[in-house]
Amino acid sequence: MAQWRKGSPDEVYSEEEIRQRLEAELPAWYYEDGWIRRKYKTTGWKATLMVVNTVGHLAEAAWHHPDLTVSYAFVVVKLVNHAAKGVTDKDFALARKIEEVLMWRPGQEEASPLEGTPDDPRFKYLKYD
Repeated sequence: MAQWRKGSPDEVYSEEEIRQRLEAELPAWYYEDGWIRRKYKTTGWKATLMVVNTVGHLAEAAWHHPDLTVSYAFVVVKLVNHAAKGVTDKDFALARKIEEVLMWRPGQEEASPLEGTPDDPRFKYLKYD
């Protein structure tokens, strides 16, 4: 699935390459104004803060930091490699990790002792795609 370049990890992708990779690898993400982006819808402020903290942890661990737009019931994650002045493999790698963690749904996997949140609106926090 991942299409790592053999050159520098800071090599910038063209707009067409970015759009092709997003379609193939991260279909919920989109390219706009030089950034790859994803809007995560939540059920309210507490859920929004959980998303922000999760993204913050992953970004800090990766040492690659997104811009975030935070509102009551959504978070927009925007990624670009500032040093390279464009979208690079680092952006795709962090986007994949963010997507993997935020979209993980216990109870949707085989052979897992984790059940996930009850099917009750009081316990939902992220609006899954």
